[in-house]
Amino acid sequence: MDSRSSLPPLKPRVCAVSFLNTVPLVWGMLHGAQKDLFHLSFCLPAECADQLRDGAADIGLVPSVELPRHNLQIIRGAGIACRGPVRSILLVSKLPFPRVRSLAADSSSRSSVALARILLAERYGAEPRVLSLPPELPSMLDAADAALLIGDSALRIDPAELPYRVLDLGQEWVALTGLPMVFAVWAGRDQLATADLEEAFSASCRFGLEHLEEIIRDESARRRVSASLARDYLTRHIVLELGGREYQGLELFLRMASGLDDPVAAQRLTV
Repeated sequence: MDSRSSLPPLKPRVCAVSFLNTVPLVWGMLHGAQKDLFHLSFCLPAECADQLRDGAADIGLVPSVELPRHNLQIIRGAGIACRGPVRSILLVSKLPFPRVRSLAADSSSRSSVALARILLAERYGAEPRVLSLPPELPSMLDAADAALLIGDSALRIDPAELPYRVLDLGQEWVALTGLPMVFAVWAGRDQLATADLEEAFSASCRFGLEHLEEIIRDESARRRVSASLARDYLTRHIVLELGGREYQGLELFLRMASGLDDPVAAQRLTV
C-alpha cells in the first residue's frame, strides 16, 4: 500500500515528544520515506495534548490519560509501552511507600502521574497530595516524601546507587494487572486515523527499529546517557509496536484513571 494515497491533502502537523523513547517512532519522518509527509515538531508529553486541544497540531504523541479528556482518536500500531520494567518511570521515596503523603511529580507526563497515584493507592494504600516541580531529584525530595522522575531525567540516574526506595512503575503495573502499560499513543481529532495514515506512522517506527544503532550513536551522548544504557532501554524496556495486549492494558488503565481527579498537580509550587 502506498501510504501517501489517502493522506490529507495538506501535510498534517505532528507534535512528538522530545524524549529518547520517541526517536525510533519518528526516525522515518526525520530520515526515511515519511520525511515529506508531515510537519514535525517536538515538545513535552503534556504539551502534545495541549497543542491538539488548542488546534496547534493535528496529531500528537499523547499521554494515554488525555485520550478521553479531549475525545481523541487513536492512530493504532505504534506508541510507547512496556511489558515489564520500563526504567524511565521511577518513583523515588524517602519513606516506606505506604507512608508517602506527598509526591513531587514532573508533570510533563500526565499519564505517569496518574499511574503513580493508581499504583500507590492499589498496592500500598497511599493517597499522597501531588506537587508539581522541575525534574531535579534533590529539590523534589526536599519538598515531598517521594518524587516521580520520567523520561531522560530518569535515565540519567542509577536506581541502584540511590540511598532511597525506588519503584519502577512499569514493573509495578505489570505485577498488578498482568498487562502491558501504554504510556502514550499517536492520536488526533476527527477522522484522521485512516489505514494509510496508520501505515505511515507504523512504517516510520519500523524504519527507526531497523536503525537503532544509528539512533543510539547519535542520541546517547546528546542526552547524557551511556550507549549501553540507551541500547538496553530501547531494546529491552520500551515497546514501540503495539498489539492487542497493549490495547487491553490501555483500556484497563483508562478505566482505573477515570476514578482519579485531576492527575496533574493538586498544588503547584514556584521554584
